[in-house]
This record gives sequence, C-alpha cells and structure tokens, in this order.
Amino acid sequence: MMKFVFVGIYVLLMLGIGFISMRKASNIQDFFLGGRKMGPWMSAFAYGTTYFSAVLFIGYAGKSGWGFGISAVWIGVGNALLGSLLAWLVLAKKTREMTHRLNVSTMPEFFEKRFDSKAMKVFSALIIFIFLVPYSASVYAGLSYLFNSVFGIDYVYCMLIMAILTAVYLVLGGYLATAMTDFVQGIIMIVGVIIMIFYVLYNPVVGGLTEGLSRLSQIPNDGPRLVSVFGGDNWLGLLSLIMLTSLGSWGLPQMVHKFYAIKDEKAISKGTVVSTAFALLIGCGAYLVGAFGRLYLNNTVPVVNGTPNYDVIVPELLKMAMPEAMLAVILLLVLSASMSTLASIVLTSSSAIAMDLVQGYFLPNIKKEKVMLLMRILCLVFIIFSFIVAYKPNAILVLMSFSWGTVAGSFIGPFLFGLYWKGTTKIGAWAGMLAGCLTSISLAVYSNLNAAQAPMFGMIAMLVSLVTVPVVSLLTPKYSSSHITEVFNTAAGRGTIGLDME
Repeated sequence: MMKFVFVGIYVLLMLGIGFISMRKASNIQDFFLGGRKMGPWMSAFAYGTTYFSAVLFIGYAGKSGWGFGISAVWIGVGNALLGSLLAWLVLAKKTREMTHRLNVSTMPEFFEKRFDSKAMKVFSALIIFIFLVPYSASVYAGLSYLFNSVFGIDYVYCMLIMAILTAVYLVLGGYLATAMTDFVQGIIMIVGVIIMIFYVLYNPVVGGLTEGLSRLSQIPNDGPRLVSVFGGDNWLGLLSLIMLTSLGSWGLPQMVHKFYAIKDEKAISKGTVVSTAFALLIGCGAYLVGAFGRLYLNNTVPVVNGTPNYDVIVPELLKMAMPEAMLAVILLLVLSASMSTLASIVLTSSSAIAMDLVQGYFLPNIKKEKVMLLMRILCLVFIIFSFIVAYKPNAILVLMSFSWGTVAGSFIGPFLFGLYWKGTTKIGAWAGMLAGCLTSISLAVYSNLNAAQAPMFGMIAMLVSLVTVPVVSLLTPKYSSSHITEVFNTAAGRGTIGLDME
C-alpha cells in the first residue's frame, strides 16, 4: 500500500508543477530556456538528473557491476570528474557567453552561426531527432523492469504511465517545468541513493563493505577480477565505458542546453560544485550497488524468456535487500531519474524540428506563437514515438550506447573546437561531424549491433571527431577576419540579447 501512496503523491506533485509553470511559459524563450534565468541549484540539478536515468540504475549498474565488480565504481568517478566537473569548467562559461552573443538557443543554431552554414544546422537537427529516439526508448525500458518487479504491472502500462505524466508537465511548462521538477527529482534521487547503499551493503548477504569485498574475491574463477582496482584484464572495456559516459556528455545537446539557460557567471561557479557532488554520489552509488549483484543472485545471471538478462539484476537485488516502504523510495528514485532525462531529450528533439528546421529553414517568417505551439505538439509526438519504439523489448545498453555514441561522436569535435579555436574552418567542422557520425554507424553495422562493443565504438567515434576537426581545419581555407570578429569579439552590448525571440 505504501508504494501506491508514494507514487500517488509524486504524480500529483509533478502535475502541480506543470500547471504552475504553464503560466510562466509565455514565449519561446521561457518555454525552451526558462528565460535564461536559471540559478545554480536549478541548473546543477537539471544537468545531473538529465545525466543519470534508469539506464544507469537498471542497465549500466547491473551489467557493469556484474562484469567489472568493484572497479565499476570508476565509471561513476569518471562521470563526476570528467562528465560533470570538467564539463562545467570547460564548457559552461564559454557556452553561455557565446550563445548569448550569437543569440542562439540550440546546438544546431550554434553550428549555423559559428560556421556560417545553414546546411550544418539542418544536418545536426536531423541527427538529434533520429538518434535520440532510441535513447529515450531506453529510458522507458529501464523504468519498466523495476516497475514490473515491484508492482507486478506489465511493462507496457508502466511505460504508458511515465509517458503520460512526462507529456503533461513538459507540454504545459517546457524547460521551466522541467527545471522545477528536476530539482524535486534530484532531491528524491539523493535520498534514494543513500538509502539504497545502506540497505544493500548492510544486508546479511553482503555484511558491510569490507566483508562484501571479501566475499566477492572468493567467487570461483572471477573473484580476483571482481575486486581488482581497474577491471583486471578487461581494463580497456572499463576505460571505454568511462569515456563514453563521461566525455560523451560534452557532445550531447540535451546536456549542453543546460549551460544556455544559466543566469550568470556566479551561478556557474556554484553550479559546478553542486553538479559534481551530485554526480559523485549518484554515479558511484549506483555502480557500488551493482557490484554486489553476484552475491545476491548466487553468481547466476537472471534468465528472461530463455536468455540471460543483465537488466533484471538490480531490480531483483533491490527486492531482496530492501523492505517494502524503502523499495517505494527507490522506485521514485528511478522514476525521477527517468522522467527528467526523458523530458530533456524530448525538449531537445522537439526544438530541433520546430526551431531549427521549420522556423530556421522551411518557414523563416512563421510567428513565434505558432513555433511554441508546434514545439508543444512535437513534444507530445516525440513522447508517443519513443514509446512505440520502446514497446518492442530491446536491450537497454544497445539502445543507449549506440545512440549516445553517434550523437556525441558527431558533435563533440565541432562544438568544442568551435567554442575555443578561431582556426576551426567550415570544412573542418563538417569533416569532424561526418567522420564521427559515420564511424559510429559503420562500426555498429559491422558488429551487427553488438552491445558489448558499443562503448568502444562510441569512444572511437568521439576520438575520430576530436582529431578530424583540427587536422582538416589546418589544411582548409580559413574564415574571413570579419566573420571571426563577429563570432568571437562582438560586444554583448545588445543588452537584450536572447530577448528578441519573444
């Protein structure tokens, strides 16, 4: 009964935020960027809750914990230091400053203004729309495993509940509603992870951290590897996961979008600390719990429909480790992580179509009110579309890894060098974008969508993009001095920069 009460209160809270924020989302800037007035806590929690979804808690934590043991915690450390701390230090201030100056609201718009290429805006918008569908589908699937395990409800109904709830508050309030719900969801995630770590580690099955490590080390054949410092013989696989899930966030538009909306530089400094602490707790906590899955499941991977399924490890572990009341809190933890990620992906994808393609290319004279209406409609359409994709059972890691690697591989080079290096050329940016995208797709097809290779392919795609952009830029014609001056040195003295979208 307690589970239903907690979920009921949560649903009412999310719907209430949606209706409250609807009154404040009166124009496109409010709907998509929250008026560019997000403070440090809102921004940090928005970044963190978008970063971590059910894919982490159900997919990656179970699979990686089973395969790498305690060294899987390094993935969480990498997420905190590379994916959060360094991302904020390197990207936040520069992204906010340049997007304000160029008066852009999306990553495709940034590419258009920075590289003077409308075609690049169209291409990048299509990449976002196409490849974020499996990402959002994986979020649905991850949540459904836990809902089904806790409530015994068919996974289709679980996904439907999540889709409807996310659609209501997102369509009503846009990014403002998302940021407000992210703050609440972030608090739930913090409390939930602390509770989860305590119950999992101090259950008699584990017997505390020290005893748990001792028991892991005694598992036949795999024991020494499960307690090794850095993954044992499979250190390269661990490094690939760290790079994909950490450095990959630098090239994901739904992550970078959080920097566009930050209020000022003071908010960036505080947001950096809050976001890093949040990522350290959530990331390391999830992988730490997953590392002890073998002890709870007697070193046997659960079998679903005759096939070993690593996505069931964490749900089964939690059912064994936690009392019903606390399990309801964990359910809200995963629900919060999933909904925040889904909302950010949907908002980003909808903007790619409404703002970058329709307004930015096909109908440049369309009224702002119609663009905002179109974005609301597309948010709903995208949620339905991703629900349909998720309806057919798919391995979470396959869906997540290939889409993440393709999007990040396409954008990380052009975006990073476009921010900092005046010598980045249009051909260099195009080369990096195409090389990263084609590398990821080609390797995925060549491997027949082999999930085990997905992190490696994503890492390779990102490295290809980061190397291709500067190499090709050095060999191709540079921009005129007037374009470089406009992009890098134009005074932000317009005062109302960003407000003309209203």
